Amino acid sequence: MPLKPKTAPPKKTTTNTAPDWPPLHPALAPQKQRLTSLLPSAILTTPLLLPPLCATYRSFLATLPLTTTPFPKKRDHALRVNDRFSVSDATFASRLWHDTGLANLVQSGAVDGEDLTAEDRAELWGGEVLGLNSNVRIYRYREGQFFDRHYDEENLVTFEDGKGGEKVRGRTTWTLLVYLSGRETGCEGGATVFWPDEESAGGFGKGKGGDGDGQGEVVAEMEVGLALLHRHGRECLLHEGREVKRGEKWVIRSDLVVRR
Repeated sequence: MPLKPKTAPPKKTTTNTAPDWPPLHPALAPQKQRLTSLLPSAILTTPLLLPPLCATYRSFLATLPLTTTPFPKKRDHALRVNDRFSVSDATFASRLWHDTGLANLVQSGAVDGEDLTAEDRAELWGGEVLGLNSNVRIYRYREGQFFDRHYDEENLVTFEDGKGGEKVRGRTTWTLLVYLSGRETGCEGGATVFWPDEESAGGFGKGKGGDGDGQGEVVAEMEVGLALLHRHGRECLLHEGREVKRGEKWVIRSDLVVRR
């Protein structure tokens, strides 16, 4: 069986020196936030940030010391060409979780307008959700840059709440991508595309989100301030970040962490 393309393991380029992040306000009104399925139990989106805040963050992130991913690719890892910055910052991860309203959406919000029982919520997210991974990554894709087909791996982590509380053993279950760019900012291309009918990372014939028959591509188009959540680990669907044709694509990346 051929090796499957996957995200390369984190290199020792993550800094522990946190940037002076701008405040995460003004906040989007809670009634305008809603978890909507692109593929049930596998790919969800919600409006998360207001466009003016995204503009503030695009300007700020451009001042960070981004590094371009190495080229050519390593064996059994998907080809990725982008600029990135990575930092271990439990405080900012906590702010991204709470100040944006994402915590309320994940822990108590409806999905597709339907309320969830505690059991359904735990099944959806893979356990008791603690918050976001302190490993915060910033991605910039310029014209011609992309992320080839791959799977995102689960990671075992030590969760910190960013407020000095006790450390908890956790594992990541869903990828979080917050788009700061879109057609409104002159960015063309760069969509995140999934293939439900392909084998999942764990070797399943279909992904978690239903039987996948006839799904073809599931395309998550960028919108300024949109958050995309998708399962990773064994149930991750094969996906790619398509080439940026024009402008710049800015993304904030983290992961949902559950108790283990």
